[in-house]
Amino acid sequence: MTSARPAPPIHATLADAATAQLHEAILVGEFEGGAALRLTDLATSMGMSMMPVREAIRRLEALGLVEVIPHKGAWVRELTIEDAHDTHDMRMLLEITAIERAAARFTEEDADRARAYLERNVRALELGDQAAARQAHTDYHFAMYAAAQSRWLLRALEPVWQNGERYRFAGTRSPGARERILREHEAILAACVAHDPAAAAAALREHITNAHARVIEKMTKQNDGGRPPG
Repeated sequence: MTSARPAPPIHATLADAATAQLHEAILVGEFEGGAALRLTDLATSMGMSMMPVREAIRRLEALGLVEVIPHKGAWVRELTIEDAHDTHDMRMLLEITAIERAAARFTEEDADRARAYLERNVRALELGDQAAARQAHTDYHFAMYAAAQSRWLLRALEPVWQNGERYRFAGTRSPGARERILREHEAILAACVAHDPAAAAAALREHITNAHARVIEKMTKQNDGGRPPG
């Protein structure tokens, strides 16, 4: 007997629902970089009025995923190798700072929360529920970063993380990648549980570097018309 898929998230408002739907569509490439976001078309496809869709676009603009030009419209921001490198650099700066602070302050409650999200991520991947897996992955990382006890650090990290998620979806996944990524996640968590900031930083640095390499590999091949780089 197959396991039931996780229940879809419940959204408090139509704007929340519109944001979640549009956000997911951008992350998975349903709306590619440069795609126009037309209010009327989106409202019709979502079965909503234009007001919550307009609010969704505003929220995604604040995260840096959408560009809005007054009197001209809204577009999904392009994915570029230059922006991928910049996003990677900012992730390193912010997330390494967060994990070092978190490791020094990590509690049993923080560990339990992070483990629960990591287990949820694994289950969702096994079920093929990519949306739930992505959310659990985000929740896992931010559960650890929250232990840094800095709301400003988390607020600074949020748009960089969301932009990085677009590139993560654009990366390659070789055989065995899921197991390697799980080991990386477990290593980060173990270092935090051990209250070892240096080990936590090293494990997270490896994790981010490997993810970035997968992104650049695929983007370079695409730019070269499918030819391997070099």
